[in-house]
Order: sequence, then structure tokens, then C-alpha cells
Amino acid sequence: MGNRFRINSTEQCDVLIIGGGGAGLRCAVEILQKRPGTKVVAVTKVGHVRKSHTTTAQGGLAAVDPKDPIDKPIYHMFDTWKGSDCAADQNIIKKIIESAWDQIVWLENHGMHFSRDEGGNLSKRTFGGHTLNFGEASAFRAVFEADRTGKGIVDTLWGEALRGGISFINQSIATELIFRGNRCSGAVIFKQKEGRFVRVMAKATVLAMGGSGQLFRVTTNCRQNTGDGLALILQAGLPIMDTEAVQFHPTGIVGPGILASETLRSVGGILRNRDQEAFMERYAPKMRELAPRDLVARAIETEVREGRGVLNPDHNIEHVWIDLRHLSDYVHNVQIPEVTGFFRKFVNIDPKKELCPVRPSVHYHMGGIPTNEFGEVQKSGEELISGLFAVGECAAASFHGFNRLGTNSILELITMGKIAGEKAMDFLEVDSNEPPGDAGEMTFSLFSRFMEGEGKENIGQIRQEMQTLMTEKVGIFRKEDGLIEAIETLKELQERSENIFLSNKSLTMNQELIQRWELENLLAVSMICVQGALNRRESRGGHFREDFPERKDEFNYHTLAHMTEFGKVTLGERPVDMSIYEARGENYEKFAVIERKY
Repeated sequence: MGNRFRINSTEQCDVLIIGGGGAGLRCAVEILQKRPGTKVVAVTKVGHVRKSHTTTAQGGLAAVDPKDPIDKPIYHMFDTWKGSDCAADQNIIKKIIESAWDQIVWLENHGMHFSRDEGGNLSKRTFGGHTLNFGEASAFRAVFEADRTGKGIVDTLWGEALRGGISFINQSIATELIFRGNRCSGAVIFKQKEGRFVRVMAKATVLAMGGSGQLFRVTTNCRQNTGDGLALILQAGLPIMDTEAVQFHPTGIVGPGILASETLRSVGGILRNRDQEAFMERYAPKMRELAPRDLVARAIETEVREGRGVLNPDHNIEHVWIDLRHLSDYVHNVQIPEVTGFFRKFVNIDPKKELCPVRPSVHYHMGGIPTNEFGEVQKSGEELISGLFAVGECAAASFHGFNRLGTNSILELITMGKIAGEKAMDFLEVDSNEPPGDAGEMTFSLFSRFMEGEGKENIGQIRQEMQTLMTEKVGIFRKEDGLIEAIETLKELQERSENIFLSNKSLTMNQELIQRWELENLLAVSMICVQGALNRRESRGGHFREDFPERKDEFNYHTLAHMTEFGKVTLGERPVDMSIYEARGENYEKFAVIERKY
């Protein structure tokens, strides 16, 4: 059947961006504004970029105004370092945070409608782990657009990208990267609506393909977040980094798992257990509800495990409450209208009058495709793949280490998108390459295997079993026996996936074929995640081993993982950058490997 697949056309562009969320669009706009006339092509998995996952971001993005009389960028750097459990790279922390306020100004100057206070100044709210004077008090650092900040960012960037003349290839997937030696020259794109394969040759290629939340059963992530970018890198024989570092957002709405923003706690929401006790004081005496996400998520799960949860009769799920009843009508109607609307719509609860049910939900992957400070993809150590970049959640520079502070994800999107865009312009003078003769063969072999599958296995069933396995064995609490069991079960699921029969043999709008491809990606990324978690015999940030509950200095590194054959994972290490500490500047001691208490 392989001969039915062929490259239907070849297109040339200057920059190919795979992914149309905040990071990809910011990268595109930077190039189009600085170098008008550049041919930029953006590929989106969804039908329109305004359906990208960035649009679901609610709470805000952190940035310190240099004129702020109280807050300072160094405090934000410290909070990010401490929040990461001393596993973020300090050169990245410094680069992103020092450029943060410029990006806020840039967004507003290009039409974003940030919320303002009665004095006309940008409104700011506090988030977990953000403090003043190295932990003394909560910092009001996050600017926002009500509780739809991500949508405001995407709308702004989309308009600017259109103004610059960007071209979109919507509802399409990247199935293979094209290489000439150590240089990436573009990608093979499958257009779902037409059922056609296109080679897009580019001088620079940027991966901005989003996260991997669909590895787990309950997630705040959109349906399309299936780890495609990480799988694409593994397929190319390149490493991915720190996939064991998974963030569970403390407050997912019970049932759908939809995000109930950290904004709820920043405006005064209180977490309560079955006895309506405000329990966070026991786990984080100083910061309580505004402790970092990994700590709050473990606190909620501990309350449930120790019998202080509440059983939800509709979903048969135990949970805790978040109490918003004491908040003013202004807060409900102006600051958090969308989130409170979610409770009304999905669980038929009025947050002004009733307690709201929440439980941790998989939210973010701190790991991803390893890059340097300019977003250039690393092959190993300091060796780079020429012309290949990664930004956004699919990438790991690493700004977040093993736990991301709330609001830092959107900050990373716009800053690293801009930085990668600036660096990608260095490649615009490079001569275009002719596509190598074997470009597409890897894709055709994979799709042939999917189409030729025989048996009675079901895509949805295997996917559901994988998500349940990951939730139970690789969730908030992990142990060695469970991780070993997960590895063996994933091997069995991969074998079963070879016996999936696709009833639809057409290439045109074949969602069954896309779901089969997504399953392949999910299984591959799951295996790397579990192997990394098994190897890391310590607890650090979002990775918590019940059998090794303490952080250990011997694991002060990033995990690099290759997998050229399913289940055969090779692990390596990348050092954590300690450049702020090593520079011995003012307050350098705050950036040592420090104790993490809140």
C-alpha cells in the first residue's frame, strides 16, 4: 500500500513555523516586522489559530515594571529559581525576566486590552510563589485581561501576523522533519482536508507545537495536545528533556478537568476539605493557597488520601472545595467571569452561593525539546541542529525547571517567541536547499503501517487505558514498582496498537487516521516520561517519588532521553546553568541550591 503515498507538491518559504499558538505567532510577527517581505508559513493542527491552546490561558503573565517602587526583576528571578526546585537554567531566567516588561508594553502598543485599575494603571494580581524581597510577602506582579488573557494575546498576535502577510496552512500536521546533514531544511506536512502530503522547504524551521496533556486521563489541555512535537523530535533521532517533570494544576473542575484558574486563589479563594477546614496552613504556613502549584496539588491529594475529601455523586470522584462565596460581586463579575461561568455551565453550581468542587488536573509539561537561550534545538550538550528552533510548551530552555510558577508560561511564550524570531532571521541569507530524495519516506512507512493494520484493537480503548495507567502510576505520587509496571504495560499497549484496523482507508478528512497517528505519539512520549521518572530517584518539583521523598544533589541535572526503538530509551544529562550564582553578583547566594519552603 506504500505506493499510494506520494509528495503531492513542494513549497518554498523563508521560515516555517509549525504551530499557531502564542509562541509561534510571536515568532512570526517579530520576523515580519523586522524583515518585511519575508515569506513566513505557519502550520496549525486546528482549523484556525484562534482555536490554539494559548487562547484558554486565563490568569495573566508576570512582569516587573522597572519603575515599580516595590517589586524588582531580581525578586521575580529568585521566585522562578526557587519555584523550579533549583532546576531551571539561570541564564534563561535572567534573559526572559529582564525582557518581560518590554513585551507587556509591546502587546499593549499593538492593541491588547489589559485590565486597568480606577487610576488608569495596569491592574496586577498575585500568583502562587511570586514574592517580594526574596520571599517576605506576596507580590502583585501579574498583568491580565480579565480571565481571558491568552485569548487577548492570540487575537493581538493574529492581527499583527495578518498585517505582515503570513500564510497559514490550517488543519494540518507535521509528520517528518527534513534534514540535509546537520541542518533542518523544512518538514513534510499532511493536509487533512485535502488528504495531501506537501514538502515545505525553509531556511529556518520553528517548532511551536504545544504540550502533551493528553497523556493523562484528566487534563486542562485541549484535545489536540498529544505531544506531537516531542514525538517528531524522537522520530528524528534527537533527544527530549525532563519529560518526567509534569505539572498538575491544583484546581481542575471536577468532572471535565477544565482549568479553574489560579486567579481564584489570588483574589482570595480558600481551599477547604470535607470538614470545611481551610487546610493549606498545614502545608504552607506562610503562603497557604498561594504556595507553588506542585505543593498545593500534593496537599489536595493528601487530604483526599487521608479521608478528608468529598465524594462527588455525579462523577464518583473525591475532591476538595474552593470557597469563593465571600468574594465581592465585582470580583465575580469583572475579574473572574469566565471561570465562575465554567462552574455554572459544567457542574451547575453558583460560586457566589455554593462551594465549588476541584481536584488536581494535568496542566503543563516543564520538559520538552532541549534548546539554548535563543530557542535553537540542541542535538547533545552544546551541539545544535542548524536552522531548527523550538518555542513554547513543546520546548525546554529551561525556564521552569521542575515546577512552573503560574503566569510564567505565557511570559515564556512571548519572550522566547520574539528571541527565536530574532535568531531565525540570521538564516534568511542561507541558500535554499533542494529536498533530499528520501524526504517523506519515513512518513509513508508510518502511514502505510497504520493503513495496513489488521485486528480488532480499538484506538480509543488503547488511548483510554494508557491515560488511566499514566494517571494511576505516573501521577502526583510515584513509586518504583508502579513505574516499572507502567513501562511493561506501555510495551503491551504498543504491541496491541499494531493490531488496530482502520475502517476508513481514505486520506481525505480521515479523523481515524489522525487519531492513530496521535496514539503513536502519545505512547512514545509516555514511555520517555516513565523512564525518566524511574531513573530520577528523588523528589523535585512536580516529580514526587514516595519511595525517595527528598531532593538529592546527585540529580542536579536535566534528563536527556533518546528512543530510536520503542521501549529502548537511552538517558543522558545536561547540566543546570548556575550562571547567576557563579557570577557572584549582588544577592548571588539566593541562587544557590537552596531549601524550598513556603
